[in-house]
Amino acid sequence: MSKYDIIVLGSGPGGYVTAIRASQLGFKTAIVEKESLGGVCLNWGCIPTKALLKSAQVFEYLKHAEDYGLNVKEASHNFDAVVKRSRGVADGMSKGVQFLMKKNKIDVINGYGKIKPGKKIDVDGTEYTADHIIIATGARSRELPSLPQDGKKVIGYREAMSLPKQPKKMIVVGSGAIGVEFAYFYNSMGTEVTIVEYLPNIVPVEDEDVSKQVERSFKKNGVKIMTSAEVTSVDTSGKGVKATVKTKKGEEILEADIILSAVGIKTNIENIGLEDVGIVVDRDKILVNDFYQTNIPGYYAIGDVTPGQALAHVASAEGIICVEKIANMHVEPLDYGNIPGCTYCTPEIASVGLTEKAAKEKGLDIKVGKFPFSASGKASAGGNKEGFVKVIFDAKYGEWLGCHMVGAAVTDMIAEAVVARKLETTGHEILKAVHPHPTMSEAVMEAVADAYDECIHI
Repeated sequence: MSKYDIIVLGSGPGGYVTAIRASQLGFKTAIVEKESLGGVCLNWGCIPTKALLKSAQVFEYLKHAEDYGLNVKEASHNFDAVVKRSRGVADGMSKGVQFLMKKNKIDVINGYGKIKPGKKIDVDGTEYTADHIIIATGARSRELPSLPQDGKKVIGYREAMSLPKQPKKMIVVGSGAIGVEFAYFYNSMGTEVTIVEYLPNIVPVEDEDVSKQVERSFKKNGVKIMTSAEVTSVDTSGKGVKATVKTKKGEEILEADIILSAVGIKTNIENIGLEDVGIVVDRDKILVNDFYQTNIPGYYAIGDVTPGQALAHVASAEGIICVEKIANMHVEPLDYGNIPGCTYCTPEIASVGLTEKAAKEKGLDIKVGKFPFSASGKASAGGNKEGFVKVIFDAKYGEWLGCHMVGAAVTDMIAEAVVARKLETTGHEILKAVHPHPTMSEAVMEAVADAYDECIHI
């Protein structure tokens, strides 16, 4: 029986980052993975989807080359090649994680891991022990009773990344990050896309102004959007698929080649031994304290299987905090109120902190500023005038309560707000920090200036 200081179950962006940090801190570390190193994020999620979206964005540029004074005749795409490129990017990233495991002297145990009492893990019949076992098994596409996935006509995000043939018509059920990213990709490739969203706005976790902007942009590009709508049943008996959609006006039958179910995620906590060990679970999540300890000493959980936001960067941060606490370092609990969210459709979406609606519901006296990219020199030069930056401040103390962006490159800009909020930076301090011109990022300063009635360029 092999003995380790720390064994990590799952090698996604939570698991492999946790293992590396554990090794850096001097722990003898192993990681257990049943598929490919990097988990869903690197192999079937964050990374390959961004490769698909980049191909779509380049194709969009080619189709609008004349807007930039360029002549490109009959721009076309090869769907198989686009998918192949995406898979190649994912494979390269997975190999990069393999290199990191070797570099940090982490033992990789391939197989299906199941935790056992006594700080043990069984991997396909072989037992391993550790002083600390960290569960990082992630999540998968959630299935609705009314929308069972068959992997062919009704699919999840995994199948959507590697379809053998581009569908002519697609229904996307759910308009969170996964839903709108795939809706944008397939629409850009020429698929007729309909989004069905149960709530009144698409991308419903975002500020309402952001949701409305994305809806306008999508509709302009030919995406059909149905909000306050629910798929109640599907019929896959014919050549394609028929979806019965319940709306405020009554029922409507939609026909398509494929339905993509993007209605959230289901944690991978079944059949990994939680019941055998006695670890407490509530509403599909493993309960942990501020430092990711479960109710059973020696067992921890991070990432999508815990109650925090199901985001790759959250899982990584949780894993680092977890092992640093095990190493008796001074660590602070993660601030879940300052986690940035990014969606990589076009226009991109990025946000952190409170929405305007949430701030008002808290009874806060607020200042709101907004700067449209249509007034940005860099955005105009780049042909990316859609969208805006919106900021929300506490009127009394100047605390930066929230920042919401929609437009080109905003996923690379949101970090300014995250760091500023971490450092308790006030609106006036942002105003006095000189931003470079011409850049997309100066729109942040302009939005802050608008909140304080000092905006120059609108």
